[in-house]
Amino acid sequence: MKNLFRICLIFFIVAAFIGCEKKDEEFKKFLGDKEITYPGKVINPHSKPGNLRTALVWSPSPDPSVSKYVIYWNNKADSLVVNSTNHNTSDSVTAVIPGLSEYIYSFTIVSLDSKGNKSVPLDINNVKVYGPIYQSGLLNRVYDAANPFNVSENGNVKLNFLAADTSSLNVSTIIKYTNRDGDVVEKDLDPDSTSYTITDYKSGEPVSFRSGYIPVKGAIDTFYVENYSTFPEINGISQCAKSLFKENKLNGDVGTYEGQTSVSKLWDGSVGPQGYPNIFHSDGDHHMPHTFTFDMGKVYKVLTSMEETGRNCCNNPDQFEIWGIADITNAATNLSPNDNGWTTEMQAKGWTLLKDVTRNDDGQALIKINFDAAIPPVRYIRVRVKHVTTGDGYYSNISEMTFFNDVLK
Repeated sequence: MKNLFRICLIFFIVAAFIGCEKKDEEFKKFLGDKEITYPGKVINPHSKPGNLRTALVWSPSPDPSVSKYVIYWNNKADSLVVNSTNHNTSDSVTAVIPGLSEYIYSFTIVSLDSKGNKSVPLDINNVKVYGPIYQSGLLNRVYDAANPFNVSENGNVKLNFLAADTSSLNVSTIIKYTNRDGDVVEKDLDPDSTSYTITDYKSGEPVSFRSGYIPVKGAIDTFYVENYSTFPEINGISQCAKSLFKENKLNGDVGTYEGQTSVSKLWDGSVGPQGYPNIFHSDGDHHMPHTFTFDMGKVYKVLTSMEETGRNCCNNPDQFEIWGIADITNAATNLSPNDNGWTTEMQAKGWTLLKDVTRNDDGQALIKINFDAAIPPVRYIRVRVKHVTTGDGYYSNISEMTFFNDVLK
């Protein structure tokens, strides 16, 4: 009985071995008598979005047999082949796929060796591609409406912006203007900056700008707002530097009532009508019309206007002339300012009448006086007071005078 059991057991073992061997032979026939080979797959695949395109980035397979990579998308309807030239996993391979739609894609990357063996496929899902829809929602940075620009005395134009919106990834703002040579220039404003200074701006030309953004950090394309925004019209009007002003008394000019009421009170920076003694106050020795003269410290090529503020009570000029000249050499007059021939002599000496002013109020409030566009360069100012609001024949009072020039012309 025991022998019969042993015989049966041996029979079944032999039969099983023969069966397995037969199946193995059939499997080899199915594979063409070849062994399955899987080349090494890529490492750390990820994407970087762009404008109707994307970049797929991965570390190359360390498998030296890999000769190329194939990228599939649109359910394998589209593909791109990237040759393998490096197997150093510390490096990276980048494949840019153009011609995409503004959509969310899935990509599959497969490594292949020279025999056509394929690696295990590796998917990159939720790859977002940006385009005109994203671009249409972008806005240019905003200039500071309260103070859009400043013009310095040397002609530099400082453009002022509000801080960039932190909810979007602003990377650049292109500023476009025309320089003094007539060339259109583009400059870049950093996202962290709130101002940009133009040193060669041509007066009267527009200044425009548009901002650029990336949808996410690492994006391969910058999206710019479709249309430019424009700064308010920029003029080069700048206040003449009062720190350079100084008294320059000429023959026939008035004196002052006392030391505290000197001509220099006209540029001490006071605002609004002032009271005694914070004013210019003429002496009582020179009948009207009478004059006073001062030096603005430098020649201004294009003097555009002035502001005059009277005293807070009385003797404010309501009829006066503003004269100017660039060089005072031999420019002093011999005739008294109340002489009928004084005007002719002033012109003969090279002075230009910048403005003959008449005020119809009490003379206290600030008044702005525009000069004609064709006046020559001016450094020295001579004021001829012809009449004051009180009708007094000797005393004139003024709180402040401010002059402006166009530094861009």
